[in-house]
Amino acid sequence: MSASALTSGLRADARIPLRAHLRHTGALVRRNLLWIRQDPESMFDAVLFPIVFTLLFVYVFGGSIGQSLGGGQEAYVQYIVPGLMAMMGMNMAQGVGTGFNQDFNTGVMDRFRSLPIGRGSVLFAKISVEMMRMLIATAILLVVGVLVGFDITDWPGLFAAVGLSAVFGSALMWVFLTLGVVMKNAQSVQAMGFLVLMPLQFGSSIFAPPQSMPGWLQSFTEYNPLSALADAARGLMVGGPVAHDLWMTLAWSVGITAVMAPVAVHKFRTKS
Repeated sequence: MSASALTSGLRADARIPLRAHLRHTGALVRRNLLWIRQDPESMFDAVLFPIVFTLLFVYVFGGSIGQSLGGGQEAYVQYIVPGLMAMMGMNMAQGVGTGFNQDFNTGVMDRFRSLPIGRGSVLFAKISVEMMRMLIATAILLVVGVLVGFDITDWPGLFAAVGLSAVFGSALMWVFLTLGVVMKNAQSVQAMGFLVLMPLQFGSSIFAPPQSMPGWLQSFTEYNPLSALADAARGLMVGGPVAHDLWMTLAWSVGITAVMAPVAVHKFRTKS
């Protein structure tokens, strides 16, 4: 794309009114949903991840870690399901980056750029569809959790935890949107996402209480945003302290969005 064409595109984008942006976003959301309908395999991660991870951790690690919690496998179910909710948000956020990168490499983005639509509409439509996938994965996680013994005692807290996970997941999507723009292919996005996700996931309170970890790892866990999200979800769903972890999660979400959303939009608009 030439510099003059890019400048023209940015000016045209600025002149598009809000109502038109919303209409364009809705049309692109429909386009992405139709693509999922034509390629149902793209939903395998949203459907299978919560089933596999719940069964794996409950039946492989539930007995040993549950004993440290003072209640065996039943206690671990109450501990792991809210934690896995935090992990689902992060894993689903990675999908927005790989899908975005594939759209660039297959020429879909070139088609979008030739249309008189808002550039931001493309980004918000992608995030909206991934949010739907995230909520589906969370719903499946909760159903499987109930089947293996998770006891829902606070429905308002449950919905609050789902909403908090969605807020944090939407913030992470801006990170992966940026990776989807700057990386050369979807494999590179997945590899970079793996390097980011693994330390954050396993260096957190998602799977096990941090008290049994080495001191240096406990310090990392204390400031890990996934720990704050997992602990806030537990407090909301099964009882316990909530305020500190809730505000920490919201602060991380606002901070990540404030930093990465402008970067993602700029990289998308200037990508040649």
